[in-house]
Amino acid sequence: MAALVAENFRFLSLFFKSKDVMIFNGLVALGTVGSEELFSVVAFHCPCSPARNYIYGLAAIGVPALALFLIGVILNNHTWNVVAECHKRGTKNFSTAATFLLFGSIMGRAAVAPVTWSVISLLRGEAYICALSEFVRPSTLDKFPSEFGAEVLARFPCKDVPANLTKFRDEVTRRLRYESQLFGWLLIGIVAVLVFLTKCLKHCCSPLSYRQEAYWAQYRSNEDKLFRRTAEVHSRILAANNVKQFFGFVALDKEEKELVQEFPVEGVQPSPQWNAITGVYIYRENKGFPLYSRLHKWAKGVEGNGPTPEGHEMLFLAS
Repeated sequence: MAALVAENFRFLSLFFKSKDVMIFNGLVALGTVGSEELFSVVAFHCPCSPARNYIYGLAAIGVPALALFLIGVILNNHTWNVVAECHKRGTKNFSTAATFLLFGSIMGRAAVAPVTWSVISLLRGEAYICALSEFVRPSTLDKFPSEFGAEVLARFPCKDVPANLTKFRDEVTRRLRYESQLFGWLLIGIVAVLVFLTKCLKHCCSPLSYRQEAYWAQYRSNEDKLFRRTAEVHSRILAANNVKQFFGFVALDKEEKELVQEFPVEGVQPSPQWNAITGVYIYRENKGFPLYSRLHKWAKGVEGNGPTPEGHEMLFLAS
């Protein structure tokens, strides 16, 4: 039981595992801020009509946030690693808590842009004022004319009101902007606390030393860069060979000719090899030596996902 609990907690290391992730999240947040500002200037126009204001205001906050969230999930490589893992191997190697935390990592990273969008929208207050102006109770406004109701209140965000209601429009706008910004600051505080607690749990529960974890992050980054670069060259040479076989010659520039001569490619990797290096990876050790990725594990000839007589594999950190 203790080992199972330890395994589940160690999956918290999925979040914010390297400085590269933090920098990327910061860039995403800055891009979202710029997009929200542009949207507010160009595209946001409150209809100032009862029943429509509420739908439009919520849509202006929620729909872009939802779209950004889905884009974040789609662009996250871990999403497709999980899909490949479920398709090829299922989730039998993960406990329920571990699977939940694994998906939580993907959702957490994808939430950076939508949370930023929501915070900026709330701090600006325009969408919130548009959505809720018609729901302000006239009885809470001192000496508000009784002949006016929700229809007039709904026009407050557009400033299209009789002159004698200007002071009431300013009061309603000020009140709703206060509420909107309050919710925005509360959201910032909640997110900051969650990030802080996650970082603390991550460092407390990680079985790796700080230096080894930094090395692991560097290894993953270098392996990914080298793999992509090599795959691009390999595919180009393979394509050149196939085109040459079809036409009898292939039109290559000087650089491509040098690549073809320097790196002869005779075939492609079989599907079992691709399957072996694709999917969710859990940090393991074999005979006391770390295995930093699925490619590293494949290169060392280690098979299986559980303990083996030849070497005990420790399930620590998903990647």
